[in-house]
Amino acid sequence: MRVLLLAFECNPEWYSLPAVAYNYAKALANHVDELVVVTQTQNQPNIDKHGGIGNAKVVFLDVKKIVEPFEKTAFFLMGGHQKNVGWTIYRALMYPSYLYFEWIAWQRFKSELNDGYFDIIHRLTPMTPTLPSPLAAWSKVPFVLGPLNGGLKWPKQFSGEQRREREWLSSLRDTYKLLPYQKLTYKKSSSILAAFKHTIADLPASCQDKVINFPEVGIDPELFKLDEKERKEKLTVLYVGRLVPYKMPEVVIQAFARSSFLQEHQLIMVGDGAERARLEGIVKSKSLEHCIQLLGQVPHDEVGRLMRESDIFAFPSIRELGAGAVVEAMACGLACVVVDYGGCGGLIEPDRGVKVPMTDRNELIESFQRELEALVTEPDRVRKLGDEAYCHAIAHYSWEAKAKKNLEIYQWTLDKTLSKPDFWSKKKQGNISQVLENGAGTLV
Repeated sequence: MRVLLLAFECNPEWYSLPAVAYNYAKALANHVDELVVVTQTQNQPNIDKHGGIGNAKVVFLDVKKIVEPFEKTAFFLMGGHQKNVGWTIYRALMYPSYLYFEWIAWQRFKSELNDGYFDIIHRLTPMTPTLPSPLAAWSKVPFVLGPLNGGLKWPKQFSGEQRREREWLSSLRDTYKLLPYQKLTYKKSSSILAAFKHTIADLPASCQDKVINFPEVGIDPELFKLDEKERKEKLTVLYVGRLVPYKMPEVVIQAFARSSFLQEHQLIMVGDGAERARLEGIVKSKSLEHCIQLLGQVPHDEVGRLMRESDIFAFPSIRELGAGAVVEAMACGLACVVVDYGGCGGLIEPDRGVKVPMTDRNELIESFQRELEALVTEPDRVRKLGDEAYCHAIAHYSWEAKAKKNLEIYQWTLDKTLSKPDFWSKKKQGNISQVLENGAGTLV
């Protein structure tokens, strides 16, 4: 099977989506006869530094002259790249750039596509449902779209955070459905991968028979793995994520501030962003330096080490689409405490973590305080939740497991007489000893 993979964003050294796309493509290359990854030249230095993308052939397209002006405008309106806010603005302004990228890709591969050299075209990134893929209409080769992730509404009780995120365009988001090529993209796609219920519900009713529930997040079991955890009196609560309003990092700090009991343990916060200075001020004003550390942004391998050495993962994000950090924490055997909304709500179940209801800010702080206090008094429960989380993460979200699932999707795309892949209804992941025996990335 020969696959042409469109990966506009694909970079092993950039956090979030670009790193996800790189690892996704690298794993997928081991399961098809030929994988050609098409991406931008701006990704080339880091991809070359990592020795390419596994067994894939990589083609770099120079679209800088079109992409760069739109990126600069977007970051200006967002208040600067380092603030990590206003991503709806960025997506909206990248529409012309992405269409240009696909046009150049079409010109580069038009002959091979028309001659039937490729069996599948797969648009991997961007993963937002708001950017169409005209290649789905231009080429007759079966087209796979996604995994897509988007359409999660802002909780009304957090309008203040929405303003601080510079999400001015959120109320106009649905206008993307009027963009050129939007309807054709969904009509012409043979298979559509979509992450979690919120994305599936956002897609047109006419294409639901082609939609497969397939989250984009994945983990490297060599980096995020289960180490033997020593029993200890002082537990470590960990937060990993951008320090931006919608991730609500202050909730965990305030939970510690209100609880002398939690202050007997420690909170480590990893990440950077617009909220960092304010959070450091709260820690200092409440004299919490003895139990709370803000480390800033650290390398990915250091994140893995911190997760392996911690006990509980506290993640109060109120609008999390994919929640990749939660999957990584699960793979390290952490008991996760999350808000029951979006990606987090789809990842965690009572046997492998704790979900608190979506409420207002003060009630979230109370909920996190209550659940964290309960967990630190029950180390056996923490361990049990962590073990179940590890089993689920390795069985479903290791890159090897995801690549195998993706191959099933390709086979169904080419032969619709096969049963439509469904990875969630009756899968059993086994217990921790079985998962460890079978090895990471093996579905059991």
